[in-house]
Amino acid sequence: MYEWIKALHVIAVISWMAAMLYLPRLFVYHCEAGKGSPQSETFKIMERRLLRFISNPAMAVTWLTGLWLVYAGAFHKAGWFIGKFLLVMVMSAAHGLFAKWAREFAEDRNTRPARFYRIANEVPTLLMIAIVVLVIVKPF
Repeated sequence: MYEWIKALHVIAVISWMAAMLYLPRLFVYHCEAGKGSPQSETFKIMERRLLRFISNPAMAVTWLTGLWLVYAGAFHKAGWFIGKFLLVMVMSAAHGLFAKWAREFAEDRNTRPARFYRIANEVPTLLMIAIVVLVIVKPF
């Protein structure tokens, strides 16, 4: 059973990261669309669906399977796991921020420039790299 849960965890992580990397990119393009324009309305639909049907469920499955794996593998005291857990919490906070920004776009209340979202787009990438290194290399 452990290997099946682990496989589901990896699939969920891949799905979550795909959404986390794509959503800020949508925000960049959304900034360039005029408020109320057909493009802006399309971006609102894309952002909402990405969150509702991919990002939120993938994050939930990632957390549920991850917690099960920690329990089954008794990793909770390992240094690499504690670092990973903290970074996953930061990734979850980023997810929450992205959802907040999507709501702001949906309500035509965005005030940030495209450059802000280009920089925000790098956060999930850097977190993902650090998490993968901790899980695979287990440096401590």
